[in-house]
Amino acid sequence: MDDDGREFSPGVHYLVGGNTKVYGSSLPRLREEDLERTEYPSGVSPAWPFRYADIEPYYGQIEELFRVHGTTGEDPSEPWRSSPFPYPALEHEPYVAETIRRLCDQGLHPSSTAMGVDLRPGGACIRCSTCDGFPCRLGAKSDAQTCGIDPAVATGHVRVLTNAKVDRLVTEKDRVVAVAGERDGEPFRITGGAFVVSGGAANSAALLLGSASDDHPDGVANSTGLVGRNYMVHNNTHIAAVDPRRKNDVVFQKTVAVNDFYRDMGDGFPGGTIQLIGKVQGSMMKTHATKVPLPVLNRIAERSMEWLVMSEDLPSPHNRVTLNKNGQIQVSWRRTNYDRHELLLARTKKILRTAGYVGIAEQRFDIALNSHMCGTVVAGTDPATSVLDPWCRAHEVPNLFVVDSSFFPSSGAQNPALTIGAQALRVAAEVEWERVD
Repeated sequence: MDDDGREFSPGVHYLVGGNTKVYGSSLPRLREEDLERTEYPSGVSPAWPFRYADIEPYYGQIEELFRVHGTTGEDPSEPWRSSPFPYPALEHEPYVAETIRRLCDQGLHPSSTAMGVDLRPGGACIRCSTCDGFPCRLGAKSDAQTCGIDPAVATGHVRVLTNAKVDRLVTEKDRVVAVAGERDGEPFRITGGAFVVSGGAANSAALLLGSASDDHPDGVANSTGLVGRNYMVHNNTHIAAVDPRRKNDVVFQKTVAVNDFYRDMGDGFPGGTIQLIGKVQGSMMKTHATKVPLPVLNRIAERSMEWLVMSEDLPSPHNRVTLNKNGQIQVSWRRTNYDRHELLLARTKKILRTAGYVGIAEQRFDIALNSHMCGTVVAGTDPATSVLDPWCRAHEVPNLFVVDSSFFPSSGAQNPALTIGAQALRVAAEVEWERVD
């Protein structure tokens, strides 16, 4: 439900592997300054409770685990790294390479996108046109099931329960003692010593709020009222740029990004990132341009190149996830820091027109297109201003961890998946689990 009580269908997927089954496999690191306090004209992006150097080794580990292809030395905003990319960057197809040349002629520095696909020697990836936004039928996309869950199950130490929904955390005083829910229509209950919630920014917050009890009347770990607050979702706009002189025959389009304006738009304040997305077909455009005939959209798609313009949103107490009286998830959301997005969007259009793209159509993300949502169970060092500690352990419930994008104090302006994975490895490695029980 939105702020006005209207229903909407969010871009959240419930299956083994979660949203990574349909994500675009773009796996960049956040930049050093993304974890520091940043002041914008319209607000503040707060610092994280740890620095880039603390998570950097785990970035290298998750890049290895998720088979990330990339290169260094091209991106003016890239952070330092202690290990090279596991695999070389994906090759640009000729149409993309020509566009890169036109961008370079404008003094820009296009850089290869860090991509999680299995293009190793003998790998399963065939560079098809249905990577971005679709499950991979070959297991070649670096999703959480292929790279994480399946190998874990293969060890014999992990069991996955499918068709199961956890409805609540069962607590006794300051500890979680069980999770309870339904599986195939039958109630189930699982006890344990430590519990890790990784449901995503909306669902993790909703689970904590929906687990209220006499000991936790406002929800688990929520005596401060911060659970669900500071919901963030990147300021994103899809662009279809049309050059009628050239037919776009690219198959795997998502290989380049422009980060020249990531740190500074020329006025001393950050802008964001401009990234290619997977090649869009006319049938995909039809979901947005519903009144345009499909043959027309097919002709446009033949000569278009699709980009994502992304800028940082800022935490705001108003932007939050709650449960209404019927137990439905309600999202209160107003755009933040949107002046920066407007500037970056205008700059992007000017760049593309200079590169020969005379027609530009845009799709601005709304409340349902909630890509990269984060921040609802924020981490910090002060229990009065945060829900989790720097290792994602709940301040008030010492055997509960929330390890997903919920913990983000700020969002930066890069795809969050690699950071979620790196923090998961950091939590697994640095927490003294034998003492949690």
